[in-house]
Amino acid sequence: MADSSVTLASLRGLRSAPSASPQDCSQLKQELIAAIVSSEWFTVGVMAPSAEEAVAALRSLEQGLGWEALVLDPSGEDLSNIEGPVFLKGNQNNGRFLVRREGGLGEGILITGHNPVDPSVEDTWGPLPLRLFA
Repeated sequence: MADSSVTLASLRGLRSAPSASPQDCSQLKQELIAAIVSSEWFTVGVMAPSAEEAVAALRSLEQGLGWEALVLDPSGEDLSNIEGPVFLKGNQNNGRFLVRREGGLGEGILITGHNPVDPSVEDTWGPLPLRLFA
């Protein structure tokens, strides 16, 4: 059963995103949108059981927040060759993402907001549920 007190603050320091009810997800989305408003651009980390799930989480996040879709960095490995747990690193500043095999991680989405003009508003949020915006 999901904990009804899932908040952005309660996620700090967790290894994996907790299970979250639809109500928790709605609240987390509202909190996240309010928290990221001061950031100019973002980096995203997705810890997932597969490359397919990591990219799906990235795409739903981009769509849910109205972000332009990142493209796969051509220097990275072909996604179809990656098996098992992964870490996806996305960077809005360069418009690209990479996926690498990485065992032993938790599961969830990490978002870091960047603001070179006002670094005091920079922060990292998560781990958020992979299906937060699905």
